[in-house]
Amino acid sequence: MPYVVTQSCCSDGACVLACPVNAIHPAPGEPGFVTAEMLYVDPVSCVDCGACATACPVDAVVPHTKLADHQLPFVELNATYYRDHPHADRTPLALVPRHRDSATAGLRVAVVGAGPAGLYAADELLKLPGVEVDVFDRLPTPHGLARYGVAPDHPRTKHVLELFAKIEREPGFRYRLNVEAGTDVTLEELRASYHAVVYAIGAATDRRLGVDGEDLAGSISATDLVAWYNGHPDADEVHQPLDTERAVVIGNGNVALDVARILTADPDRLAATDISDRALLALRDSAVREVVVLGRRGPDEAAFTLPELIGLAALDDVDVLVEGEVAVTSQKTELLAELARRTPTPGRRRIVLRFRTAPVRIVGGDRVEAIEVARTEVVDGRAVATDESELIATGLVLRAVGYRARPVVGLPFDDERARVPNDRGRVEPGLYVVGWIKRGATGFLGTNKTCSQESVAALLDDLDAGLLVAPTTAVERLDHEIDHEGWLAIDRAERALGDAARRPRVKLTDRRALSEAAAPVAPGYSAGHAARPSRPRARRASAALGRP
Repeated sequence: MPYVVTQSCCSDGACVLACPVNAIHPAPGEPGFVTAEMLYVDPVSCVDCGACATACPVDAVVPHTKLADHQLPFVELNATYYRDHPHADRTPLALVPRHRDSATAGLRVAVVGAGPAGLYAADELLKLPGVEVDVFDRLPTPHGLARYGVAPDHPRTKHVLELFAKIEREPGFRYRLNVEAGTDVTLEELRASYHAVVYAIGAATDRRLGVDGEDLAGSISATDLVAWYNGHPDADEVHQPLDTERAVVIGNGNVALDVARILTADPDRLAATDISDRALLALRDSAVREVVVLGRRGPDEAAFTLPELIGLAALDDVDVLVEGEVAVTSQKTELLAELARRTPTPGRRRIVLRFRTAPVRIVGGDRVEAIEVARTEVVDGRAVATDESELIATGLVLRAVGYRARPVVGLPFDDERARVPNDRGRVEPGLYVVGWIKRGATGFLGTNKTCSQESVAALLDDLDAGLLVAPTTAVERLDHEIDHEGWLAIDRAERALGDAARRPRVKLTDRRALSEAAAPVAPGYSAGHAARPSRPRARRASAALGRP
């Protein structure tokens, strides 16, 4: 009974380490691991021990006898990988990192950003003896895109939060939430208060289309819509224009499929998830019946992953169609060709995937009325718009062409690549980056694990070389700060509301409600610091101190 990977991999790699027979590939360190859409279990070598399923933080590994009907294509998907990549060498992989003899006792590190990258970085640091890590975030809640980016109808992916909860309980860990670096505390203050500062702030905005009409009402970013339906505090008061029968999504990555799926989903199904209450009410009244997803290139170069396409194609209450013919060159195009042969069901909502199409301009007066698009052809490796164009009537255009990081005060910034220039995560000794702000907006949740290992290794190299400066002060606790116990109180409150509504949780979406939920907890350090003697409250470092 072989186990099967059944969704886009989080790239954590824990399953690879757990497997006693080296049956899961590509593995960390192997060609293709960083860019792989998912990992694959070899059905021949698998010994049915279940260790991989236990290790997977997102419950993506399932025994083949327990697969649901919509998951059955993954059996062949896993097997096909090994026909194309035999991996005959079954010697154990050298995945255990080299032992560090660094003198880490008393090392204090500030991590700015409580998303997956920041928490993986904290985990790497806290594996070392005597390290203390304070994790700052401008939001009252942690977990970044794992909380506010993963689609509500993908609950298994959110199981990674259980891994983060374990990290939060490690001795030496402390949350300093609802504290904005650069506003509530400056970079100079952080550097005076810690041996090292690690920025893990991700990519907070989106890439622009650069076409006329992009700023019309009804032209929005998919990232804003994702934040809205996931209950992000910054999107709490936002109104989304769902009074149109057709929406058009520009871009065809996984986020584009998420948006298309949520806009066409049965609200009664979404009501069983942790979707924002405000979004759920709006979707119940939505007029959207069709979502057209546009990609500049052909089907064989679609940006979405095959596992996400398999999940989309399995929807039983929405028509998923492909416009035009598809040449079969891969498993992905084979499935797209099957979708192209489907016929629409009268009365059903639908998602239409359209390729070789580029936006020309967005048309409208006070708001979006249509989008002009052009057919594309490949010239010198680039998808170039032709003169063959048409108007698609729509009142909602969503750009989903990628996330983009913003410059950080005090750090250099490569505007073209939208990241902080770095050498293996090192900006300079004492200052480091990890995650999307380090490498650009690429990779999956678990990609941040190997990314963090590299950055922490650079930090320890600087510690060993005597390049880190000891802190001379500490950042005092702020009145509005929320610690680990405060976050646990928020978590309990949301779960209690969810229990009453028969949902996983009901998210609190405005800052006041979040702060009030955390307020019953007495101010102080989080439980993660309970193992160490409490130290007296220090005065807040003055920005004039700078770096000692």
